[in-house]
Amino acid sequence: MIFNSLTYILLLFLVVALYWSLPYKARLILIFISSLVFYGFWKISFIPILLISVIVDWWVAQKIYKCQKKHRFSLLLISLTTNLGLLVYFKYLIFFANNALGFANLLGAEIDPIALKIILPLGISFYTFQTISYTVDVYRGFIKPEKDFILFACYVTFFPQLVAGPILRAKEVIPQFVNRSSFSLDHLMIGLRFILFGLFLKVVLADNISILVDRGFIINVADLSAIDVWTLAFLFGFQIYFDFSGYSYIAIGSARMMGIVFPNNFNFPYISSSPKEFWQRWHISLSSWIRDYLYLPLNKKKVENRSVGGFKKSLKSSGSNKSLFITWGIMGLWHGANWTFVIWGIYHAILISIYRFIEPSKRNLSHRLRSFLGIIITIPLIMLSWIPFRANSLSDSIEMWLKVINPFAYLWLGMRENVYLITFLILLNFYLVYLFKEKIIPKLNSKKLITISLDIVLITIIFSTVVIFFRSINQFIYFQF
Repeated sequence: MIFNSLTYILLLFLVVALYWSLPYKARLILIFISSLVFYGFWKISFIPILLISVIVDWWVAQKIYKCQKKHRFSLLLISLTTNLGLLVYFKYLIFFANNALGFANLLGAEIDPIALKIILPLGISFYTFQTISYTVDVYRGFIKPEKDFILFACYVTFFPQLVAGPILRAKEVIPQFVNRSSFSLDHLMIGLRFILFGLFLKVVLADNISILVDRGFIINVADLSAIDVWTLAFLFGFQIYFDFSGYSYIAIGSARMMGIVFPNNFNFPYISSSPKEFWQRWHISLSSWIRDYLYLPLNKKKVENRSVGGFKKSLKSSGSNKSLFITWGIMGLWHGANWTFVIWGIYHAILISIYRFIEPSKRNLSHRLRSFLGIIITIPLIMLSWIPFRANSLSDSIEMWLKVINPFAYLWLGMRENVYLITFLILLNFYLVYLFKEKIIPKLNSKKLITISLDIVLITIIFSTVVIFFRSINQFIYFQF
């Protein structure tokens, strides 16, 4: 069941209607069963895999809380082994086996390929991170384990965030299930606005940009100019942003209709003036998770009991550089079992390392000049990083990157002229929307009539275009991760 389908809309409205009318325990059972129905629509055989993760972490957390200190780490290992074991088996076994065979053949061994057919359970990368964070937080003493199994299962399986995040922490969700807010029309209206906005980003923007991206990436790389490569990098950068942030907004809106508040997962990432700032604005729940459960522990640094802020910590020792590259290599591999994703991760590690080196020299510049220069340097580099995500192979990615540093590759154009114009207009509109939302709207707060009028016009336009473009043929890009 995908968000941009009538089936999901019907499920959501049915669950929301029942949710506000049921008592506490029945409401939890409703959430748990409806989440399993939502997940089972993809493939019913994936449900036991999800439940294994839920049962193990619920049990382990209870034991960690009760047992003596010397046994706590052994129990934590049970959780990590189970969760990461499932993830490695379903997502990486074929990748590791193929690479091991390739290496053995390179050394002269003649080993026939092993035919493995493993179907990746949807959302396993996301709910694995949630269950791990829960058990680790109990181990760290940040939270107490939840005794009610159904309540804990609701936290892991809650259908708005189950298959593609945002990656939530237990302390953000469980208390909201326990202390239900009073019914308010505001919850429904705010939730509907988020859903409508998310659908607009997905079905109007991302799905239509994807047509241009698909046409561009089937062209032989040798026939692409450097300008074509830049154009495709920007187009795909916007496609993946609209696609994934659209999903996040629909998830946030769906939960809000039940009075559950999720943190924001995107905050105008392409306005960032540095690679560090980009990771405070892009997929904030993932970068915060990576900070707290991988990067800081690798550096043996204290982890704060908070779940927002993105990848903000900047450690400057040589040890932190090693852990930075390890962290980003794993971050890339988390996105997919392919060397292209690892290269994407290492690319970002290099960007952040360079930024750490030049950051002190920026202090002599004015704030405005620093921001302006930062944006016009950072955003093109970020866009180039998306090429391995979309290119057909690692060799194509490298060939495309080499094009942008070859001055002779700027002497021709390989795509239709309107593609360049559309790309420019998308970029221009992104910054206009940012200025409107962040700079102009706040100043209109005292003029309610103008604000309300603008709101009505905007919602009408968005609703109309969503109805025109609505179709359920395209899945979200992040489902493959």
